[in-house]
Amino acid sequence: MSGQRVTILKTEYVTLDVKRFVLTKPKGFRFIPGQGCMVSIDRDGSRDEQRAFTFTNLPSARTLELIVKIYPEHKGVTQQMALLRKGDALLLHEVFGTITYKGPGFFFAGGAGITPFLAIFRQLHKEGRLKGNTLVYSNKSAGDVIMEEELTAMLGRNFLKTFTRQGVIGFRDRRIDKDTLITLVQDFDQHFYLCGPPEFVGDLQRMLVELGASPESLVFEA
Repeated sequence: MSGQRVTILKTEYVTLDVKRFVLTKPKGFRFIPGQGCMVSIDRDGSRDEQRAFTFTNLPSARTLELIVKIYPEHKGVTQQMALLRKGDALLLHEVFGTITYKGPGFFFAGGAGITPFLAIFRQLHKEGRLKGNTLVYSNKSAGDVIMEEELTAMLGRNFLKTFTRQGVIGFRDRRIDKDTLITLVQDFDQHFYLCGPPEFVGDLQRMLVELGASPESLVFEA
């Protein structure tokens, strides 16, 4: 299957099971922060097996960046990507995505669901427009938080962490429920950006609407 061929310039692990890829950028390649594309490995037997990944770099950057959660147990594309090195190639297919910035609000991310928000936050930070936005980031444990230092530097007190499996002193150690939303949000007449596992997003959609948020105010991958 055809696609735009890009070369891997650099790889590194940002957590134990999340790998960052810096890629060459095709001439004229464009995306809006929050969008991604289907990606396949440019290798015999792998080109037709595609997975969706979100770009995390600024659109103006000279290179592309992907931050990928590795799932070795799935024995699929991400397991193969764990083995890729500098000089290997990927194929980028059509850009897509419904998570784009529509105005100040609350961002709820679960695990690798932080990736579309990274590009959005980086763009807003560059433009001096981060004020009025809050990130609530849920992970199993402290070691799973992706790009923690950068998010803290950009958002400060508006970066809130919750952990579902490991109690961390000074942080919430439970799943996000209605009581949590009432305490954190208070004003439900604003935008809500949701990204993470389907159950995480579905539960948040239901609870936010029940608490008074307009369905039109919810921004998520359809």
